[in-house]
Amino acid sequence: MHIPDGFLTGQAALAGTVAGGAGLAYCVRRATAEAREHDLPVAGLAAAFFLVGDAPMFPLTVGTEGHLLGGTLAVALLGPWLGAITIAVVTAIQALAFGDGGITTMGLDVFNLALLPAFVGYPLILLLRRLLPLPVACGLAAFAIVVLASLCFVGEFALGSARAIHLGTVSVTVLGTYAVVGAIEGVVTGLIVRALLGVRPGLVRVRRRKEAAA
Repeated sequence: MHIPDGFLTGQAALAGTVAGGAGLAYCVRRATAEAREHDLPVAGLAAAFFLVGDAPMFPLTVGTEGHLLGGTLAVALLGPWLGAITIAVVTAIQALAFGDGGITTMGLDVFNLALLPAFVGYPLILLLRRLLPLPVACGLAAFAIVVLASLCFVGEFALGSARAIHLGTVSVTVLGTYAVVGAIEGVVTGLIVRALLGVRPGLVRVRRRKEAAA
């Protein structure tokens, strides 16, 4: 779900850069204020994990592939601010090293992949865990964020496309593909959180937030 260079107008790319940059700057400020000594090594390991984990492309239909996003899992493990920064770094590496997404559209990619999990996904986990076990809450939030990110992706094309693209085709392909990806990501996220709670619960930051509020 990365937007290549040349697919959006200059105005749309600029708006994305402003939104993504402002949101990321806020995350950096909050992460700096709340950071602990061992957070950065954990974030580095997490970035490597997400870089590898997001790489495989899953064929879903003829000519259509999708990949896991990992943003909700990142914020569940690292907190919303450091989690968003980690996914933003992964997004930048994917664009610069692998050509997965454009440079001019990186702001929107960061918005979709990193900021939505931080500003929407993390609060959603906090809400759902009041009613459900934490792994289930994380899994449902992961599914919701993948679907929301795909909706934003389609909306960005609708508002700022620089090419004559049939919006209906894009919408059906993207939303259908990432509904399936979201279901897979929800299951994977829930299973990883459940496993970590069993062996290393201290690695799940959202759990510590719950205990602090108790």
